[in-house]
Amino acid sequence: ARRDSAPPAAATGTGRSPVPDAPRVAVARSAPVQVGGLSWPLTGSLLAGYGGRMPDGRSSSGVLVAASAGTPVRAVAEGTVVFAEWMTGYGLILIIDHGNGYMSLYAHNDSLLKGPGDRVARGDAVSTVGTSGGQGTAALYFELRRDGKPVDPNAWLQKR
Repeated sequence: ARRDSAPPAAATGTGRSPVPDAPRVAVARSAPVQVGGLSWPLTGSLLAGYGGRMPDGRSSSGVLVAASAGTPVRAVAEGTVVFAEWMTGYGLILIIDHGNGYMSLYAHNDSLLKGPGDRVARGDAVSTVGTSGGQGTAALYFELRRDGKPVDPNAWLQKR
């Protein structure tokens, strides 16, 4: 009769082989990148950059910026609001058409201050930061699109 080859049982009587402890790894801790100022929709801590990983593990097609709930969110450029309501996965979202194929998206808001058809100027408050749409931390998800496709917003936004 053939016997399965198994490692010897541990002396604990559990029938399992002892597993060596995994080596401890030191993790570098640094302060989150602070963003804001000229052209940014708000000032806060960058949680996910363009092309990075969102807290839930999904890839980011925009930026996620933590800020206190209720913080005003400002339009990054002049344009017309074309969408302002609830959208699954984004919560309360506002979309501004800036012309020439560019649109900006502002998601996970607590409240929307503008509605479809409203004209906005750069710097106008358009919403307030929140946790809508399943976002666990008060933060704004901002995305810039050209011809319907996400583009890196860093050309418009400056790190401080």
